[in-house]
Amino acid sequence: MINYNQRKYWNGIILIFAILISLGTLIYTRILVNALSAEEYKMMNTLAGAYKELNDVSLNPESTDISFLFTIIKSNENIPLILADSKDHILQSRNLDSSSISKKGYLEKQLKKMKNQHAPIPIIFSDNQRQYIYYKDSKLIVLLRIYPYVELFFVILFILLAYFSFNSSRKFEQNKVWVGMSKETAHQLGTPVSSLLALSENLKEFENQIGKEMIEEFEKDIYRLQIITERFSKIGSLPKFEQKNIYELIKTSLDYLRPRFSKKVTLQFSPNTDNLVEAKVIPSLFDWVIENISKNAINAMEGAGKITFSIKAKDNFVYIDISDTGKGIPRHKFGTIFNPGYTTSARGWGMGLSLTRRIIESYHRGQIFVKSSELGKGTTFRIKLPRK
Repeated sequence: MINYNQRKYWNGIILIFAILISLGTLIYTRILVNALSAEEYKMMNTLAGAYKELNDVSLNPESTDISFLFTIIKSNENIPLILADSKDHILQSRNLDSSSISKKGYLEKQLKKMKNQHAPIPIIFSDNQRQYIYYKDSKLIVLLRIYPYVELFFVILFILLAYFSFNSSRKFEQNKVWVGMSKETAHQLGTPVSSLLALSENLKEFENQIGKEMIEEFEKDIYRLQIITERFSKIGSLPKFEQKNIYELIKTSLDYLRPRFSKKVTLQFSPNTDNLVEAKVIPSLFDWVIENISKNAINAMEGAGKITFSIKAKDNFVYIDISDTGKGIPRHKFGTIFNPGYTTSARGWGMGLSLTRRIIESYHRGQIFVKSSELGKGTTFRIKLPRK
């Protein structure tokens, strides 16, 4: 639980940091765009003044040096503009696509875009006639507006690639550690299990003194240890599937678990269970799944309650529902409970449900998820397995 919470904590910090960088980039770019827009507005006002002066010069040719006015007008090499009269008759255009100007309707479309983007700058002549300068953002401003989004796209793409690469590498390392520990556990269990088998045979000579039932229970536990050893030995190996009756497999597991659980816990099948359904499974690993979910349910019920198993077949799948009468799971925890290290038990390692999902999804090509849960009433897990 601690490791899981720490991971969530650091993930949250990284996410907040990424959001702050994104916001900072957007805000700084917006400041630059606003500053450039203000400069372009000033330039358009200067051009409007130059056009007015040029008109005045035409009325009084000796009053002003017109070369200076043409220099001002020609200095605008970036901002697309259209000079029009009060009736929107286009008189002049600058910095537009030269190859498209001759096309019919092109200038009218550009004029409409400019009207939508910026308020026109009026040029008022001495005889109260008016002309207007319409303009739109220069290419530099357009690129600056787009830049932060392009930058964010590539940053997010890089982060996703790095995350998936790191995650794949981490999972590969985890799998190697998991397989190595499983094989070593199976190896370590092999010797004491063999010794216990020999001891079991020797105890049969003292059956009258010890009691037949006690020896049978002892043999069941030894057999269980053999199954556990087999489980660990199969991790990382090529699985061997067998066509099995799902009802019989679960029933065998429950027959072993009943005497080892509290008498306050009831393990049962629902009345509508289909006891003839078969599916391809790895028996020892599937048995592990039933044991893990049952133990998880008992922890949720705090040692007293009812666990109900339901089996149904539909199309090419088998659906196994496992319901308990425990304390339930909040909806936002439906996915979290399968994460490694997540547990609500003080003595738990948080590996049971994570291992269960690994067995169902990785080995059996199936699914396991929380079908439903209600706080204070219980939870239903669903296992979906392909029949063939």
